[in-house]
Amino acid sequence: MRVLLAEDDDGVADALTEALYEHGHLPTRVRRGEEVLVRHRQADLLLLDLGLPDLDGLEVLRKLRAVSGLPVVVLTARGDERSVVRGLRLGADDYLVKPVRLAELLARIEAVTRRATTAAATAAAPVPRTVRAEDVEVDLDARRVTVGGAEVRLTTKEFAVLAALAARAGTAVSRQQLMDEVWGDAYLAVSRSLDVHLTQLRAKIGRPEVLTTIRGFGYRFGG
Repeated sequence: MRVLLAEDDDGVADALTEALYEHGHLPTRVRRGEEVLVRHRQADLLLLDLGLPDLDGLEVLRKLRAVSGLPVVVLTARGDERSVVRGLRLGADDYLVKPVRLAELLARIEAVTRRATTAAATAAAPVPRTVRAEDVEVDLDARRVTVGGAEVRLTTKEFAVLAALAARAGTAVSRQQLMDEVWGDAYLAVSRSLDVHLTQLRAKIGRPEVLTTIRGFGYRFGG
């Protein structure tokens, strides 16, 4: 399993990296919160220290949860009740206070991964590959869009934005999710790029009611 380890203490990081390797995992160590937000797609689980030098770990967790369901185990020296409660409410799958016994840490990692795998299997449902809203039809496999039976030519990015929304038709999708999915990283993506592509997309489709803006959150296709 690919484990992203966010830890700025070299001694702790070296010990954890060695232990993870020995138990069959593939750890990648980063020191900064920004690196977590850039590299989270390359991991199956995140071990997150809260005392990072650039961003507080709870802020990293909040930003991550806006775009990803990556399993997160917080591993920190902060054992006060307020920090534990905030960490869990912000979406941590488990919260461990240092120092932690290695056997317990490995067991917690296995438990979190098992729950995540079960949840993903339960949630997995066939996604309709052709989505319709009024007379707008989006064929996700053929990458083809028609309005009133006439094909509409979209750029690669315009289609990617539309496909990300159409695949979740009727559901509000946050701006962060769209930027993360289309540009590959919500932290670095330029918000203005999304605005420009949505403006062009709406103009080409010509059905403003099909692409709804959810003020302060994101967008919805149909429904």
